[in-house]
Amino acid sequence: MEERLILSLDQGTTSSRAILFNHQGEIVKVSQKPFQQIFPQPGWVEHDAKEIWSSQISVAREVIAKEGITGSNIAAIGIANQRETTVVWDRETGEPVYNAIVWQDRRTAKYIDELKTNGHIDRIQKKTGLVLDAYFSATKLKWILDNVKGAREKAEAGKLCFGTIDTWLVWNLTGGKMFITDVSNASRTMLLNIHTLEWDEELLDLFDIPRVILPTVKESSEVYGTTTTHLFSTKILISGMVGDQQAALFGQMCTKPGMVKNTYGTGCFLLMNTGDKAVNSNNNLLTTIGWKINGKTTYALEGSVFVGGAAIQWLRDGAKIVKTAPGINHLAETVEDNGGVYFVPAMTGMGAPYWDQYARGAIFGITRGTTDAHISRATLEGIAFQVYDIVKAMEADAGKKSIELRVDGGAAASSLLMQFQSDLFGFKIIRPKTLETTALGAAYLAGLAVGYWKSVDEIQSQWIVDKEFYPVLEKDKVKNMLRYWHKAVKCAQNWIED
Repeated sequence: MEERLILSLDQGTTSSRAILFNHQGEIVKVSQKPFQQIFPQPGWVEHDAKEIWSSQISVAREVIAKEGITGSNIAAIGIANQRETTVVWDRETGEPVYNAIVWQDRRTAKYIDELKTNGHIDRIQKKTGLVLDAYFSATKLKWILDNVKGAREKAEAGKLCFGTIDTWLVWNLTGGKMFITDVSNASRTMLLNIHTLEWDEELLDLFDIPRVILPTVKESSEVYGTTTTHLFSTKILISGMVGDQQAALFGQMCTKPGMVKNTYGTGCFLLMNTGDKAVNSNNNLLTTIGWKINGKTTYALEGSVFVGGAAIQWLRDGAKIVKTAPGINHLAETVEDNGGVYFVPAMTGMGAPYWDQYARGAIFGITRGTTDAHISRATLEGIAFQVYDIVKAMEADAGKKSIELRVDGGAAASSLLMQFQSDLFGFKIIRPKTLETTALGAAYLAGLAVGYWKSVDEIQSQWIVDKEFYPVLEKDKVKNMLRYWHKAVKCAQNWIED
């Protein structure tokens, strides 16, 4: 009998992917499709929600066809998704009332300032674990209801649905039968009380959000329902749903308190498992829900860098210094160091631990001797410096030093970046054989729910190291570079004034 596979839908910020995994946690086939990034005004970032759905379902069908199988060979579907991105659609027609507002979008920054002035910072942080910022879904949802003609009236009449991307995908996969989210995605909306795991009436009132438009909150690993028959010619169980960064934490098998991973994607997202305790941060980090399995909730501390791999994309598409993203490594390797150049890639503001929505990207230290190779190297180093700042904040909150960091995501393939990251920290960086840990985490959660894998212990043995990086740079040189980096950060902060 043919082995059944798990289908993982990895819906990211710049592309939709579908990956088939076998019982050994190995990638069998991959399909990927990019979609349009929409920038209506400076600081605004949108996606076409219908294009997200069409790109995701097309790669799902394509990957099954590539393997020469049918839906009956799929044991379950797991979903990992870009978080915080906000979709509002008509409950009857399924038509979005506005473009999806992306997590990177800063249009509600002024409203966030009002909330801060009116003294809501502590109350929101205690209930949600989140820093008051335009990053999260609540203010994006409020903006749509306030600015799209007729949206608020329809919402109050129960005629609209709000969801993060997981909710939007499941709604479409099930033909509108399932209107759900999981705890990890719900914890990123700024509307969920992470201690009670319920939508918070006081927060709904504060943001003026009607309760009736919110999805039902589920666990991250349970059988939710099935796809409609017309999508894959047979019904397939949907049994895993988790925000992409929490998926990567699980895919990296950081299942014990104190374990840390960083994903080098469009942004960089560093998470530390804190077990069954929601650890409050005194260093501008987020307290978030990792996952919920069999009634047990696992929490995490998180630090987010808004622009990570996106800085490399800018170097390719904006500055046109390199022709391909991997080309940055070859160019950066042609110089011994950054030549005194520091790049703060704050193109959409700064995330943890600074949380400065008015910061902007800046390159410092340019001289007549500066080359495109120096700027390329400074771009890679700028990503690593941001990750360093978050780990130091995390260590302060957790009250202990880190001894290793597990890494994944597209930019983790850069050995130059990983080596520099190890040099900064002074401890080892571990890169696993499978870098697709986001998709893998969603696959594991889906498989656990249907008995494809019996336990987390069974999965643990599948995590294999590809390469370890150890520090080689002199400590004095690292100290000097960090001094200049922090000087550059100060200069880039509070750039926008109006």
